[in-house]
Amino acid sequence: MKRINLAVVGVVVVVIGILAFSSIFTVRQTEQALVLQFGQPVRVEQDPGLHFKLPIVQNVEIFERRILALDPPVQEVLLADQKRINVDSFARYRIVDPLMFKQRAVTVNNFNSLFGARLNSSVRGEIARASLIDMLSPRRAVVMNQITDQLRREAEDFGVEVVDVRIGRTDLPEATSQSVYNRMRSERVAQAAQLRAEGEELKARIQAEADRERTVIMAEATRQSRILRGEGEAERTRILNTAYGQDIEFFDFFRSLEAYDALRTGQTRLVLGADSEFFRFFHGDNGTVVRQAARDGEDGNVVRQAARDGEEGNVVGQAAR
Repeated sequence: MKRINLAVVGVVVVVIGILAFSSIFTVRQTEQALVLQFGQPVRVEQDPGLHFKLPIVQNVEIFERRILALDPPVQEVLLADQKRINVDSFARYRIVDPLMFKQRAVTVNNFNSLFGARLNSSVRGEIARASLIDMLSPRRAVVMNQITDQLRREAEDFGVEVVDVRIGRTDLPEATSQSVYNRMRSERVAQAAQLRAEGEELKARIQAEADRERTVIMAEATRQSRILRGEGEAERTRILNTAYGQDIEFFDFFRSLEAYDALRTGQTRLVLGADSEFFRFFHGDNGTVVRQAARDGEDGNVVRQAARDGEEGNVVGQAAR
């Protein structure tokens, strides 16, 4: 009898322990709990720690307080400029009202399915009003903000707060990518041809200007050279005339020596008589001038120097001294 009583007491203790254990549940800092009684929501526990419920008749469903991810599949969207792109969007949300979330979405997976369709619909609607240039420019952020605002209003009905919505990638379909690439290539080829044509035009203009300047410079240089040559000839003539006026006989003698020297070094042969005027300094009284010049000291050197020197002005000046 005593053993039976101990067994009963043991069973009672075990049952009480089980009931006591089943009436306690823990809520972590990253969780929030919804207490259900016969499947109907009773209360929400969001404070971390130990909480109590009625054993057997009540159960607890745990929901995350952390940010959750929503990643719907990639969709193809038609832009305002009739271009198609593949859009990969995603959202981040947080459950703020477990009771409403349970009543409207039931589970997280069900919510992701329902709200993922809404996300794609919002993305499709907003992007359809934008162009490809908008999606590749800072306006892309404006489009994402508009989608986020729209989804936040819709998420309130589920007890959910939408933290952020982003467009991860916007890729062109394969056929469209090739078409865009070909068009961009054609534009670059046309631009390169235009730049080359402009370069050739600039080159021709610069070359024409350089040729014009060259012609002007050459003409001016030719004019200056002719002026200087004329001035030199005039000065030469003046010096010769002055020298000729100072000593006519010596000048006549000097010019004859030059003529003799030219005959000596040239290849031309002349047959002249001994009494020719050309040889007048080799005979008669004038011939003594040559012999006298050969015997003289300084003046004789002057005569020989005159025969070798091509600068007539210097010879005449030296002979005059």
